Order: sequence, then C-alpha cells, then structure tokens
Amino acid sequence: MSAKIRCAIYTRKSSDEGLEQEFNSLDAQREASESYILSQRGVGWTALSKRYDDGGLSGGTPTGSSLR
Repeated sequence: MSAKIRCAIYTRKSSDEGLEQEFNSLDAQREASESYILSQRGVGWTALSKRYDDGGLSGGTPTGSSLR
C-alpha cells in the first residue's frame, strides 16, 4: 500500500473579471486539479477539501494570498 499524499489545490486569477460567473476560471482550475489527483489515487493521492482560491490577485501582489 502506498503512503497517503494529501494534496492542496491552489487556484489563482490575476483579475476579478469573470469571477462573478457561476462557473469561472478558478472552478475550472480546481476541476482539472481534482481530476489529476483522482487519476493518482492508486499511488495514494487525495485532494484536501479546503479551497485555496485567490481571485483578482496578481502574482506580483504577495499580500492577501490564501496560502498564508
């Protein structure tokens, strides 16, 4: 049996444009990440349920990151 590997998913969009949509870029990023993690469940990967989303934050703006 493989060791359990807990995976956090961090999503980011550098502008807030489109974030008000029912399904937005952060949701698409999360779905893609969850699918990949699910494909690795045989080697022990599992996605954490906590969301780490940064909508409307530029990569050059370190303050306010949900990873803190």
